[in-house]
Amino acid sequence: MRKVAVYALGGNALQPPHDQSNQTAHVLAKVMSDVVDLLEMDWNVVLTHGNGPQVGHLLEMDEASIHSLDAWVAATQGMIGHELSMNLQAILDRRRRPERSAVVLTRVEVDPEDVGFSLPTKPIGPILDSATVMSADWDIAQTIHGPRRVVASPFPIRILELDVIQHLVKLHAVVICGGGGGVPVAQRGQHLVGMPAVIDKDHFSSRLALDLQADALIISTDADAVYSDFGTQEAKAHRILTVSEIHAMDEEGQFPKGSMRPKLQALCSFASGSGDGKSVLCSPGNVLESLRGDGGTTIVA
Repeated sequence: MRKVAVYALGGNALQPPHDQSNQTAHVLAKVMSDVVDLLEMDWNVVLTHGNGPQVGHLLEMDEASIHSLDAWVAATQGMIGHELSMNLQAILDRRRRPERSAVVLTRVEVDPEDVGFSLPTKPIGPILDSATVMSADWDIAQTIHGPRRVVASPFPIRILELDVIQHLVKLHAVVICGGGGGVPVAQRGQHLVGMPAVIDKDHFSSRLALDLQADALIISTDADAVYSDFGTQEAKAHRILTVSEIHAMDEEGQFPKGSMRPKLQALCSFASGSGDGKSVLCSPGNVLESLRGDGGTTIVA
């Protein structure tokens, strides 16, 4: 029976908020290499992705606020999912592999009373100049790259398309789902309604990996490992860390709130809840060596 890996790719990796040059092709090639490597090692792959820079740009263009934030999350799911699927399918066909890619528009239930709605923390869009910071009627926060717009980021409760994803995995499709953490919805009476938020894609990926009983959660990011004292002369890469060690480092202020912290929280959640599942952070192109413990960082309970 094939193992299942949930592979999470950040939206910043596809479109860096601090650099408008086109780095997409370079990063995408490494991601596709990771996916194919996993397939050739007889893994099933479920690919998730962020959308922070992309959804922010769409919101900027929507000056009349014609569409709600949840609608733009759905739009970026389609845009990015289409690009990932087209690239991957071309490679699969060229290598004569039997798998097919499938993009699933994914809705995720959230609690309308979640504290995330009153304390926006999710950065979206590009780095803002000083004039925009002074004039824009947005919630803005300082990130590691500079000031960015922030929106609500509630915690994912339930993945509505879980059974569809499970069925596609059984068919050995490479499933691309949960873009931007999924389209946030909440129950209002007998109906679901869209919510003005962007769910963190790492928390979504952890929830999905646990629900799928996946054998690995892989978070792919521009950092090649988890570091202590990052950015200093004492910086040290860690190949393996326990959940308790991560919590202790977080209490010391080692992990920025808007970047590494949610990734490590998601990995710790999977490591604690999955039994013997692999919980790995690595950079694109290094998935196999990271699963072997020769690269990246593995989080263990």
